[in-house]
Amino acid sequence: MLARQAAFRRAADAITAAFMKAPEVRAVTLFGSVARPLTRNVPRFQPFRAFGIEILHECKDVDLAVWIDRLDTLAALNRARSRALGELFAGGGPGVAHHQADIFLFEPQTDHYLGRLCYFGQCPKGKSDCLTPGCGRAPFLKQHEDFALYPDALAPNRAVPLFDRATGLSRRAADLDAGVAG
Repeated sequence: MLARQAAFRRAADAITAAFMKAPEVRAVTLFGSVARPLTRNVPRFQPFRAFGIEILHECKDVDLAVWIDRLDTLAALNRARSRALGELFAGGGPGVAHHQADIFLFEPQTDHYLGRLCYFGQCPKGKSDCLTPGCGRAPFLKQHEDFALYPDALAPNRAVPLFDRATGLSRRAADLDAGVAG
């Protein structure tokens, strides 16, 4: 589980580096289980659940919050994410699929959640996901029905800023402590 977390952190760094080249990206923050030391819990699958065996939390994807000035370049950001992950793998890095990198988009001044960066190659794609109200109102802006971000998801103790254009902050997720909580 620690190796998987480390792989997702390297993927976060690759995506952040690609997004830093886009002038409309104001900031990038890593959050979710990849941003914090892993905790132990009883997973949902057998035989661990039956015997109450605790293991380290399983990171399923990397979550990045991205503050963006405009939405008309989301297709380019979608390609940048895929290209960054492809180059990471081609260079001997971990294999992380583009759909395992969730990009949550926010307005810079208000922190208003806008939606997620879609991972399909065209918009609309004609998939059932595309039928969600508001999905694709800006090309590649994905909506999830009844989705609400946890109020504390981006709290300082739960998230790690990786890039901030205004302050010049630039940090690598791969350098974070890989410890185990508790």
